[in-house]
Amino acid sequence: MQLIRGLPVILAALFLFSGAAVAKTQPDDFGKREFEAHCASCHGTTGRGVDHSDKLLRGKLPPDLRMLRKNNAGIFPINRVYESITGVNIAGHGSRDMPIWSDEYLNKAQKNAYDTETWVRIRILALIEYIERLQR
Repeated sequence: MQLIRGLPVILAALFLFSGAAVAKTQPDDFGKREFEAHCASCHGTTGRGVDHSDKLLRGKLPPDLRMLRKNNAGIFPINRVYESITGVNIAGHGSRDMPIWSDEYLNKAQKNAYDTETWVRIRILALIEYIERLQR
């Protein structure tokens, strides 16, 4: 009988402690992690761009990724961003200041993934989704 009387208190305590544990664990932000690993060195952690990156880009500053929607009549240019990251529909001749990340991802995928095309696409789409969240 003692156990049954204390059962509501025990259940309440378990509920509270399990909620505290859940509150402490943050969901993994895969897109943000990709951005920080591959883009932040030139575009900065906020997407605005960093001053020292112009030395890497032959005197050019990287675009402010936070302004893509604003500079495109309020519509986030997902296709253009995808093409820029993958190098698709980018002029084959002349200079390309930004690495073609699909090639970089593909090199890693061939060592680590069963389905390389899906592995690459997931990373690029997660990255694009994060860039969309940076918009002002």
